[in-house]
Amino acid sequence: MTSTIPVESTPPSLISTNPLPGTFAKFAKMKILVIDDEPANVALLEGTLSDNGYTRVKSVMDSRLAAETCKTFQPDLVLLDLMMPHVDGLTVLEGLRAQGGDIFLPILVLTADVNEETKLRALSAGATDFLLKPFEQIEALLRIANLLEIRRLHVQLDMQRLAYEDAVHARTSELRDAKSALAKKNWSGV
Repeated sequence: MTSTIPVESTPPSLISTNPLPGTFAKFAKMKILVIDDEPANVALLEGTLSDNGYTRVKSVMDSRLAAETCKTFQPDLVLLDLMMPHVDGLTVLEGLRAQGGDIFLPILVLTADVNEETKLRALSAGATDFLLKPFEQIEALLRIANLLEIRRLHVQLDMQRLAYEDAVHARTSELRDAKSALAKKNWSGV
């Protein structure tokens, strides 16, 4: 079990006045999965996200449930602690990447481990970003918003790609039918 790592408190004036109005609102419906074994850390992240308009947050405190929860919840972003009992965060990260297929899923690693090797291992295992605890709430919120924007753009591109593939398939079928009709017409001598 990891120890609770306090988040550096952003001055109340910055939180209450939200220096970036509307920054987080456009992501309110996107799903965020928090994977951390420490109840205080989970409560802090859930509270911070809720206070800033995020409405679809799910948390897992047993890392053994992370892969299944990710599969059923289908988050747009994962906030992942590395130091957990049972299954460590790097193993969870590798598992999520292995089951993810072609879908882009940003994973923000939040950890107190300041070891450079850990950071490099997490990034090479597929972490999208890395944030050391304790962290500034505004910095964490901005990183979350940036990753959600990237996720939104990936989803949009995937939908456009599928629409283009469908259009090409439909047009190819039309051309094939027209070619067949023309061949029949030419063959019958009409």
